[in-house]
Amino acid sequence: MRRGLAQLGTVLCSIPGIAFAQPDTMGMMGGTLGPYAMMQDGSGTAWQPASTPMQGLMWASGGWTGMVHGYADLVYDRQSGPRGDTTVFSESMVMAMAQHSAGAGTITFKSMLSLDPAMGPAGYPLLLQTGETANGTTGLVDRQHPHNLFMEMAGVYALPTGGASSVFVYLGYPGEPALGPVTFMHRLSGADSPAAPISHHWLDSTHITFGVATAGLVQGPVKIEASAFNGREPDQHRWGYQPLRLDSWSGRITLNPQRDWSLQVSYGALHSPEQLMPAVNQQRLTASTTYNHRFALCTWQTTLAWGRNRDRPGHVLDAVLFESALVLPRDTVFARAEAVHKDDLAPPSSQVARVGEITLGYVHQIPIARHVALGAGLQATVDFVPAALQPAYRASEPTGVMPFVRIAIR
Repeated sequence: MRRGLAQLGTVLCSIPGIAFAQPDTMGMMGGTLGPYAMMQDGSGTAWQPASTPMQGLMWASGGWTGMVHGYADLVYDRQSGPRGDTTVFSESMVMAMAQHSAGAGTITFKSMLSLDPAMGPAGYPLLLQTGETANGTTGLVDRQHPHNLFMEMAGVYALPTGGASSVFVYLGYPGEPALGPVTFMHRLSGADSPAAPISHHWLDSTHITFGVATAGLVQGPVKIEASAFNGREPDQHRWGYQPLRLDSWSGRITLNPQRDWSLQVSYGALHSPEQLMPAVNQQRLTASTTYNHRFALCTWQTTLAWGRNRDRPGHVLDAVLFESALVLPRDTVFARAEAVHKDDLAPPSSQVARVGEITLGYVHQIPIARHVALGAGLQATVDFVPAALQPAYRASEPTGVMPFVRIAIR
């Protein structure tokens, strides 16, 4: 069966179209944390499979090497029922990196910016999504909050210690601590979806943290790291910086046993993460595995992740995510399935409800300039709610549809 899939992938990927940057063109930049290929780096200090292709514009000047990539989406969003809404919104992200040798090691500067705050503090309609606030007094329910203008402003210093080993320090304000898998917008398996997963606050919601310091070591295929960081989620003021604190901690172990695999387990103790519940602390445990396989010029990547939030005081809530994407030269087909326990879908009640979501999507892209592509896509979602919530949604299976257009630096 595996041989058959490989043959099918070879045929599909022989179609001329948009190609990812190949390992030889990415070779001018090394891994940010040690002596390995840059393709293994994900968001923050997270790892992805080393066979994952990179997208972006590479440059080199005066001993510096760097990369720029990003996208901007224009999305028509229709979420069904009385708790849904219909709107048009835009989301965007641009990331720039620069790397230079420094003494016996390497220093890398990372920045990531977004114009998401322009959509307004209430973000966009997304059934079953919860987390954070738009006004400082009530939580967002059935909506996805916008990301901040400053998503990452960080520096990494990595010092080789012989062979395939290194030690590193990562400082960010904002930045991403060592907690969870690669953030959803940077995972190839989920990057083409215009909507955030409803399990976001169980897996990777700490990717924008206003204050983080991480230290770690790399020994061949193993990475061990620990972080001190600001446990508070960003508030409704998305355009600027927020108070720097180091009141929480996390640790993560990552194993990349082969080029096609990346596995991680992580734990975090978050101090007062939610602005509206300042007396509640949270313990988060996550585990995930990502498999990536390349067929000539295209890739099939799949991620399976589990997260558990233990609120103190409060409930123990679990989330499971499965997502997969087949990235062809000009087309991407993606799917996502989630099951999440939530206790904030029916405020002021704290009733625990198990909800689910299945998403299917497709994107077609056309190159319009070197490293720039224009795309059009469609995502459709079916949500599943228990009997206790069906009167509020007026359906057992509410739906969402998001046609969108995109321009991306490839």
